[in-house]
Parts: sequence; structure tokens; C-alpha cells
Amino acid sequence: MSPTQVVVIVIVVIVLAALAAFAVVASRRRALKQRFGPEYDRAVAEQDSRGAAERELRERERRHAELELTPLSPESRARYAAAWEELQVRFVDSPAETVGDADELVSRLIAERGYPTGDFSDQIAHLSVEHARTLTHYRDAHDIRLRNERGEAGTEDLRQALVHYRALFADLLGEDPVGHRAPDQRHPDSEHDATSR
Repeated sequence: MSPTQVVVIVIVVIVLAALAAFAVVASRRRALKQRFGPEYDRAVAEQDSRGAAERELRERERRHAELELTPLSPESRARYAAAWEELQVRFVDSPAETVGDADELVSRLIAERGYPTGDFSDQIAHLSVEHARTLTHYRDAHDIRLRNERGEAGTEDLRQALVHYRALFADLLGEDPVGHRAPDQRHPDSEHDATSR
């Protein structure tokens, strides 16, 4: 074999190896985007590079795999659903208190499912692996709750917080987190609730 043929073979092997490596990276990236959805874009925006963001997301997956998550029993699911209905009814008379209670109820549900409930950012990281599509709602609800504690949230803000909490709550219960019911005056997630009148 001539030296030219050897060089051509080496170049072809290098190009094929590079293409294979690129395909692996692209496949991993696609899998992360699919799994994390909007959380992928958020991580990329918050990190110095796409590679750093992807390493962080893979680390979230690794830590998530160590959790002992448990499905809810039908009885527990029914208990949480009833508690949520009660919250929605109480919202009309005491919106500020109800938002705090909604946060506590969601935290109890998160804990019962087996997720850590300490630091909010750690909680978000763990939840992002399976519940990424509802985390923006959870972040928004958390922000409104904090504003409410400072006396900076109006009734419409509080109504929105309850709607946001409901998205993650439903997702954790295994329901459609963006499902809608017919509007009625008792429920703050309806379009025409009593707080908007």
C-alpha cells in the first residue's frame, strides 16, 4: 500500500470517527431537549455554555435516579384532590392565606412522592427530570407567594399563583396539568371567577 493510500485511509477513519462522535452528541442533546423541554433552554441560558448546561442536566438525571419515588395510592390521590377542591373554595374568602396553604399542600405532595423538599432550587432540579413542563408554573407560583409575604401581591396575582400551583399539583397527581374545567365562581382557575368581578 502506498503512503498516499495510507493517508487517505487514516483521513477517512478520522472523518468517520468524528461523524460518529457528532451523532452521539446530537443524539444525547436531542434526548435532553425531549426530556427537559423548556428547562433545557433555561439551563442553557443560565450556564456559560451549552456543554455546561447539558452536564448539569445529566447530573440532575443522575441525582434523580438515586431517589426512591413512590406512586400515590388511590386513597392518597383522592385525599389530595379533595384538599385541592377545598383550597379553591376557600380562595374567594381568603386568597392570601389560601396561596400559602396551596404551597404547603404542594410541598406535602412533593414529599409524599419521594422528592426532597428542602432548598427550592434543589427541589426544582429534582422535579425537572420528570415534571419539567410544569416547573415554570411552580416558579411563578413561588415568586408570587414570596411577593404575597411582603404584601406586594394583589388578588389577581394570588389567583394566578393558585392556577400555577395547580399545574404542578395536577402533574404530580398524574392528571393533565393544563386541563381546564368549565368556568364557575368557586374555582380560581376558572376564567370568570368571583375574584375578577
